[in-house]
Amino acid sequence: MLELILFLAALVALWALSRRMMGFGAQQPAHYADTGPAFDLRKHLNGPILCEGIIYGPLGRVDSRFIAQMNGSWEGARGSLKEDFTYSTGKTQHREWHLALGNDGNFSATADDIEGTATGVQSGSTVRMNYRIRLPEDAGGHVLSVTDWMYLMDNGAIMNRSEMRKYGIKVAELVATMRPAND
Repeated sequence: MLELILFLAALVALWALSRRMMGFGAQQPAHYADTGPAFDLRKHLNGPILCEGIIYGPLGRVDSRFIAQMNGSWEGARGSLKEDFTYSTGKTQHREWHLALGNDGNFSATADDIEGTATGVQSGSTVRMNYRIRLPEDAGGHVLSVTDWMYLMDNGAIMNRSEMRKYGIKVAELVATMRPAND
Protein backbone atom coordinates (compact mmCIF):
# COMPACT_ATOMS: atom_id res chain seq x y z
CA MET A 1 0.00 0.00 0.00
CA LEU A 2 2.83 2.39 0.88
CA GLU A 3 4.45 1.67 -2.50
CA LEU A 4 1.21 2.59 -4.29
CA ILE A 5 0.96 5.86 -2.35
CA LEU A 6 4.58 6.73 -3.17
CA PHE A 7 4.05 5.83 -6.82
CA LEU A 8 0.93 8.05 -7.03
CA ALA A 9 2.75 10.90 -5.27
CA ALA A 10 5.59 10.60 -7.79
CA LEU A 11 3.10 10.69 -10.69
CA VAL A 12 1.45 13.82 -9.30
CA ALA A 13 4.85 15.49 -8.82
CA LEU A 14 5.88 14.55 -12.37
CA TRP A 15 2.60 15.89 -13.76
CA ALA A 16 3.02 19.20 -11.87
CA LEU A 17 6.63 19.55 -13.04
CA SER A 18 5.72 18.81 -16.67
CA ARG A 19 3.01 21.52 -16.60
CA ARG A 20 5.64 24.07 -15.58
CA MET A 21 8.28 22.87 -18.03
CA MET A 22 6.27 22.10 -21.20
CA GLY A 23 3.25 23.28 -23.13
CA PHE A 24 0.92 26.21 -22.63
CA GLY A 25 1.73 26.72 -18.95
CA ALA A 26 5.48 26.88 -19.55
CA GLN A 27 5.31 30.09 -21.63
CA GLN A 28 6.72 33.21 -20.04
CA PRO A 29 6.52 36.81 -21.32
CA ALA A 30 10.34 36.94 -21.44
CA HIS A 31 10.29 34.23 -24.11
CA TYR A 32 8.71 36.79 -26.48
CA ALA A 33 10.55 39.97 -25.42
CA ASP A 34 12.54 40.19 -28.67
CA THR A 35 9.64 39.38 -31.01
CA GLY A 36 7.79 41.88 -33.13
CA PRO A 37 5.71 43.68 -34.03
CA ALA A 38 5.42 45.16 -30.54
CA PHE A 39 2.00 44.67 -28.94
CA ASP A 40 0.72 47.99 -27.59
CA LEU A 41 -2.64 47.73 -25.81
CA ARG A 42 -3.43 51.39 -26.53
CA LYS A 43 -2.93 50.85 -30.25
CA HIS A 44 -4.09 47.28 -30.83
CA LEU A 45 -7.10 47.25 -28.49
CA ASN A 46 -8.43 50.58 -29.70
CA GLY A 47 -11.48 51.32 -31.82
CA PRO A 48 -13.90 48.73 -33.22
CA ILE A 49 -12.64 45.12 -33.20
CA LEU A 50 -14.25 41.97 -34.58
CA CYS A 51 -13.60 38.77 -32.62
CA GLU A 52 -14.51 35.23 -33.70
CA GLY A 53 -13.80 32.20 -31.58
CA ILE A 54 -14.54 28.79 -30.20
CA ILE A 55 -14.48 27.30 -26.72
CA TYR A 56 -13.38 23.71 -26.21
CA GLY A 57 -14.86 21.85 -23.25
CA PRO A 58 -13.06 19.46 -20.90
CA LEU A 59 -13.30 16.57 -23.39
CA GLY A 60 -11.56 18.56 -26.15
CA ARG A 61 -14.69 19.06 -28.26
CA VAL A 62 -16.03 22.44 -29.33
CA ASP A 63 -18.70 23.36 -26.79
CA SER A 64 -19.38 26.88 -28.01
CA ARG A 65 -18.81 29.25 -30.92
CA PHE A 66 -19.08 33.02 -30.73
CA ILE A 67 -18.68 36.33 -32.49
CA ALA A 68 -17.96 39.45 -30.48
CA GLN A 69 -18.10 43.10 -31.39
CA MET A 70 -15.53 44.97 -29.29
CA ASN A 71 -14.68 48.61 -28.90
CA GLY A 72 -11.60 49.93 -27.13
CA SER A 73 -10.95 53.49 -26.04
CA TRP A 74 -8.06 55.08 -24.15
CA GLU A 75 -7.27 58.25 -22.23
CA GLY A 76 -3.58 58.17 -21.44
CA ALA A 77 -2.76 55.06 -19.41
CA ARG A 78 -6.43 54.18 -18.72
CA GLY A 79 -8.68 52.38 -21.14
CA SER A 80 -11.85 50.41 -21.55
CA LEU A 81 -12.69 47.51 -23.80
CA LYS A 82 -16.39 46.82 -24.33
CA GLU A 83 -17.22 43.31 -25.53
CA ASP A 84 -20.61 42.19 -26.87
CA PHE A 85 -20.69 38.43 -27.47
CA THR A 86 -23.25 36.49 -29.51
CA TYR A 87 -22.97 32.73 -29.07
CA SER A 88 -24.07 30.11 -31.59
CA THR A 89 -26.98 29.29 -29.25
CA GLY A 90 -28.29 32.85 -29.64
CA LYS A 91 -27.30 33.79 -26.08
CA THR A 92 -25.64 37.19 -25.68
CA GLN A 93 -23.20 38.51 -23.10
CA HIS A 94 -21.70 41.94 -22.36
CA ARG A 95 -18.43 42.63 -20.56
CA GLU A 96 -16.54 45.86 -20.08
CA TRP A 97 -12.89 45.71 -19.11
CA HIS A 98 -11.31 48.69 -17.34
CA LEU A 99 -7.56 48.67 -17.99
CA ALA A 100 -4.73 50.57 -16.30
CA LEU A 101 -1.22 50.54 -17.74
CA GLY A 102 1.67 50.40 -15.30
CA ASN A 103 5.43 50.40 -15.72
CA ASP A 104 7.56 48.03 -17.78
CA GLY A 105 4.65 46.66 -19.83
CA ASN A 106 2.60 45.61 -16.80
CA PHE A 107 -1.11 46.38 -16.57
CA SER A 108 -4.16 45.58 -14.47
CA ALA A 109 -7.80 45.12 -15.46
CA THR A 110 -11.20 44.72 -13.86
CA ALA A 111 -14.66 43.71 -15.11
CA ASP A 112 -17.94 42.84 -13.39
CA ASP A 113 -17.49 39.07 -13.78
CA ILE A 114 -13.82 39.07 -12.75
CA GLU A 115 -12.96 38.15 -9.16
CA GLY A 116 -10.46 40.71 -7.89
CA THR A 117 -8.07 42.27 -10.37
CA ALA A 118 -6.58 40.75 -13.49
CA THR A 119 -2.86 41.22 -13.97
CA GLY A 120 -1.02 41.28 -17.25
CA VAL A 121 2.15 42.09 -19.08
CA GLN A 122 2.97 43.18 -22.63
CA SER A 123 6.19 41.62 -23.95
CA GLY A 124 7.29 41.85 -27.56
CA SER A 125 4.44 40.72 -29.79
CA THR A 126 2.49 39.16 -26.91
CA VAL A 127 0.24 39.95 -23.99
CA ARG A 128 -0.37 37.57 -21.10
CA MET A 129 -3.18 38.16 -18.61
CA ASN A 130 -4.17 36.11 -15.55
CA TYR A 131 -7.50 36.39 -13.76
CA ARG A 132 -10.36 34.55 -12.10
CA ILE A 133 -13.70 34.67 -13.90
CA ARG A 134 -17.10 33.94 -12.42
CA LEU A 135 -19.31 32.11 -14.92
CA PRO A 136 -22.99 33.05 -15.19
CA GLU A 137 -25.40 31.03 -13.05
CA ASP A 138 -26.86 29.30 -16.13
CA ALA A 139 -23.31 28.01 -16.81
CA GLY A 140 -22.87 26.75 -13.25
CA GLY A 141 -21.63 29.92 -11.53
CA HIS A 142 -18.15 28.41 -11.14
CA VAL A 143 -15.06 30.56 -10.65
CA LEU A 144 -12.27 29.57 -13.04
CA SER A 145 -8.60 30.57 -13.16
CA VAL A 146 -7.77 31.89 -16.62
CA THR A 147 -4.51 32.47 -18.44
CA ASP A 148 -4.95 34.51 -21.63
CA TRP A 149 -2.21 34.79 -24.24
CA MET A 150 -2.64 37.19 -27.15
CA TYR A 151 -0.21 37.08 -30.06
CA LEU A 152 0.01 40.03 -32.47
CA MET A 153 0.41 38.99 -36.09
CA ASP A 154 2.30 41.00 -38.71
CA ASN A 155 -0.98 42.08 -40.38
CA GLY A 156 -2.41 43.52 -37.12
CA ALA A 157 -4.67 40.56 -36.32
CA ILE A 158 -4.48 39.14 -32.80
CA MET A 159 -4.60 35.41 -32.05
CA ASN A 160 -5.99 34.71 -28.57
CA ARG A 161 -5.57 31.43 -26.70
CA SER A 162 -6.87 30.98 -23.17
CA GLU A 163 -6.86 28.12 -20.72
CA MET A 164 -9.47 27.91 -17.98
CA ARG A 165 -8.80 25.79 -14.93
CA LYS A 166 -10.68 24.68 -11.83
CA TYR A 167 -8.61 23.23 -8.97
CA GLY A 168 -5.64 23.21 -11.36
CA ILE A 169 -7.42 20.99 -13.91
CA LYS A 170 -8.04 22.36 -17.41
CA VAL A 171 -11.80 22.52 -17.98
CA ALA A 172 -11.93 24.71 -21.10
CA GLU A 173 -9.81 26.36 -23.76
CA LEU A 174 -10.67 29.35 -25.93
CA VAL A 175 -9.16 30.10 -29.34
CA ALA A 176 -10.12 33.35 -31.07
CA THR A 177 -9.03 35.90 -33.64
CA MET A 178 -9.38 39.62 -33.16
CA ARG A 179 -8.91 42.21 -35.88
CA PRO A 180 -9.89 45.79 -36.58
CA ALA A 181 -13.53 45.84 -37.71
CA ASN A 182 -14.33 47.20 -41.13
CA ASP A 183 -16.64 50.20 -41.05
